[in-house]
Amino acid sequence: MKLELTDLEDFARGAAFLGTGGGGDPYIGKLLAQHAIREFGVPTIIEPEDLADDALVFAIAMLGAPTVLVEKAACGDDIDLAIDKLSERLGRRPDALIPIEIGGVNSTVPLVASARTGIPLVNADGMGRAFPEIQMVTFNVYGSKPTPLSVVDEHLNSAIIDAKDAKTAEDLVRSVAIQMGLSVITANYPVSGDVVKKYAIKHTLTIALEIGRAISQGRKEGCPVEALVNYLRSTKYYKHCKILYDGKITDIKRETTKGFSVGFCRLEPLSGSGDSMEVVFQNENLAAKINGKMVTMVPDLICIVDRETAEPVPVEALRYGQRVKIIGASVPPIMRTPEALDIFGPQAFGLDGPYTPIEDIVMP
Repeated sequence: MKLELTDLEDFARGAAFLGTGGGGDPYIGKLLAQHAIREFGVPTIIEPEDLADDALVFAIAMLGAPTVLVEKAACGDDIDLAIDKLSERLGRRPDALIPIEIGGVNSTVPLVASARTGIPLVNADGMGRAFPEIQMVTFNVYGSKPTPLSVVDEHLNSAIIDAKDAKTAEDLVRSVAIQMGLSVITANYPVSGDVVKKYAIKHTLTIALEIGRAISQGRKEGCPVEALVNYLRSTKYYKHCKILYDGKITDIKRETTKGFSVGFCRLEPLSGSGDSMEVVFQNENLAAKINGKMVTMVPDLICIVDRETAEPVPVEALRYGQRVKIIGASVPPIMRTPEALDIFGPQAFGLDGPYTPIEDIVMP
C-alpha cells in the first residue's frame, strides 16, 4: 500500500467512519499528516505478512478526550519523544509502527510518526475500529501487555508506565493524561511481528482509504451513503451492515468526565412522528436503541454520518438539529470471541444484556 498526499482526504474520512464516533477529529488528523508528508516525505507502509516474527513493533496514538484533542494537536516532537523514551526503556528501536486503532487522528498520527522517523508503518491496527481504553486491543485480548509504555505531553514532559495488567495500565495512563491536560502521545504495546501477524486487524489502512474513496465517488453520483454501504458489504470484516436510522438530532447530552467524553444523543424521524433512536457514547458510539430496544451494540460499529454527504460525524461534533443517518456494521470474528467480549463487549461498558451480532438483530 502507498498513501500519497492526495489520498489523505479520503483516508482521513474513511478512518473517521471506522472510528465510530471516536479516534479524534479527522480534519486535525489530515492536517497533521499533510504537514508531515510535505516536510519529511511519504511514509513507507508495509503489509503485516511481511514482518519478521521477531520484529519489534510499537503502537503509537494520541490519548485523551476528543473534546480536548481538537484543541491540542500533536506538535511532532512529542511523537518522536514518545518513541525515543520507549526505545530507551527497552534498549532497542522498533522495526515498525502500527496504529493502535482506526480513527480520525489515531490513523494519521502513526503516519506522522512514520514519516518523521523513517520507521515503516504496518497496514493493520489493534482494534478494527476505535475504543476508549487502552486495554481494549486485540493484542491484550490474546495475551500481550500494553506496557511498558511511554506518555508525553505538548511540553515534552514524559513518563514511563509499567503495570501488572492492561486495565491497571489504562487507569495509570488516564491519570497521567489528566494531569498532562488530557491530550497526550503514547507509544505502547511493544509486540513482536509474530503477534501482529496473528492478532492484528489486517489491512485496515487500505479499507479506510477505500471507504473514503467510495464516499467521494458516491457524492459525484448523488448517492454517497448508499455507495458507502455497498462498499462495506464487499469487505470481509464489515459486510453485515445496514442503515439503522434516518432522522435529526433532537436532544444531546455530552460531558467530559474521568478523562472521557460521555453522554447520548436522541433522534426523531424527519417527519416528526414515528420511532425514536438513542445512541449512547463513551468517546465512541457504544449502543443504538430504537424505542428503547437495542438494535446494535459494541463491539459492532455504530457510525453517524451526514445524511446528504455521508461525512462521518464524530462525538465531539454532534449538534442539535443535525440531519444524519446511522449505520451499523459487523466487526471481524477475532473481535467477537468470548475472550474479546470480556474486554470490549457490552458488559465492559456497563450495558445491559449479552452481546448479539448486528446481523442477528436487524438482518435475521
